[in-house]
Amino acid sequence: MPEEPKAPRELVVCNRRDSIPMDLLFRGDTAELPKPSKSPESPKPPEPSKASPAVPESARPPAGAPPRPDRDVVERRGPACSGWWAVLVALLALAGAGWLAWVGGFVPGRVTESLRLPAPPRPGHGFDAAGWAAVCGCWAVALFAVGGLSRGRAGSAWVLSLFGRYRGSVRRTGLVWISPLMLRRRVDVRLRHWRSEPMVAVDAQGVELRVVVLVVWQVKDTARALLTVDDHTAYLAEQVEAVTARVASRLPADSYRDPADDGGDVPTLRDAEAVGDALTRALAAECRAVGIEVFSARPTRVEYAPEVAAAMQRRQIAAIDAKHRDSVLTSVLDAVDDTVRRLTDRGLVTLDDYERKALVKDLTVAFYTARGSAVDTH
Repeated sequence: MPEEPKAPRELVVCNRRDSIPMDLLFRGDTAELPKPSKSPESPKPPEPSKASPAVPESARPPAGAPPRPDRDVVERRGPACSGWWAVLVALLALAGAGWLAWVGGFVPGRVTESLRLPAPPRPGHGFDAAGWAAVCGCWAVALFAVGGLSRGRAGSAWVLSLFGRYRGSVRRTGLVWISPLMLRRRVDVRLRHWRSEPMVAVDAQGVELRVVVLVVWQVKDTARALLTVDDHTAYLAEQVEAVTARVASRLPADSYRDPADDGGDVPTLRDAEAVGDALTRALAAECRAVGIEVFSARPTRVEYAPEVAAAMQRRQIAAIDAKHRDSVLTSVLDAVDDTVRRLTDRGLVTLDDYERKALVKDLTVAFYTARGSAVDTH
């Protein structure tokens, strides 16, 4: 039979002149719809907002990372010179002012005669405006030269600022001249050590501790130490407490397990060298941004808190006693095994299973009693 001609598919025409076949509206599969035709009446897509671009995740510092140092605040050499040049300039300025006073006739005759000076060329003539300006200038130069004199000490430095702007640091010693217009703040750059008070910390098992840390440090960048933070010594003390708490929480204070069971020594907070290295690395990273160089941070005392000290001491004694008993029992069993093997190998006795068990029992009791009494005697 001839096939019936298919009816043409109806189209739904929208306002935007885009036709969609009717059968596609009721099909369950996902079919591609025809793309809308471009027309001048269609609205333009919204333009992207001109907001500031977001900071990529790779550029952001990771959580818990140490602070980054400010690249704009770096110690540099400040404007200063030897103080003896300032003394020379001050003497020359005073000499110029005295010569002008002699020329103007302001030096008394008695002083002139005592110094054996010749008579002034114009006695009693006085000064005009230029002369008074020259005298005032000489005195201003002398005062400016003397006012900038300072005494530089070994182990300290000055941080200079002018109208709130950092102008440099001066580490010179001896007689130094610095402009009196600059604000000077002294910073101690000597090698220093600081012993903390007992700090509260918690080990990996949640036991409260009291830790004392000895820190050896020095100010390496005076500009960052003085301008980056309000008080760099207080910042160091706070960072020592934070780093100690973070490092102490990674390890237990003591381990009561046998190292042989774990395949080696169990790391604890009693390992002062390993814990000190971890403290030094963490503290140096935290203090680098403020210009402090940390040479070492060592725990000098790690103790349990008074609330748990008695209980932890009993636990430690019990662990030591159990370890001692285990070692004694191991040696006794080795001695019993060696004795029974020698007796049977040499043919001194012939034992069945019952007799062997009885002999092992009697020897174990005898050897253990003897070892225990020997240990108690010592």
